[in-house]
Amino acid sequence: MSALFNFQSLLLVILLLICTCAYVHQIFPTILDRNKQGLMGIFWKAARVGERLSPYISLCCVFMAVSMFMGN
Repeated sequence: MSALFNFQSLLLVILLLICTCAYVHQIFPTILDRNKQGLMGIFWKAARVGERLSPYISLCCVFMAVSMFMGN
């Protein structure tokens, strides 16, 4: 099933996007900083969310992992 129609999969994709963008911004900050507008701005915004809300994002990742291990 597509991630758009399954809510748990959609949340997983969003969490992975936020975590990946925050990691890439930490390693290569100029890549995301020069693309703040347009379609690439989504990745810059996801990196900001990952940096500023990192404790909450990490808790969401832990809860998602536990829910995947326990089953649907």
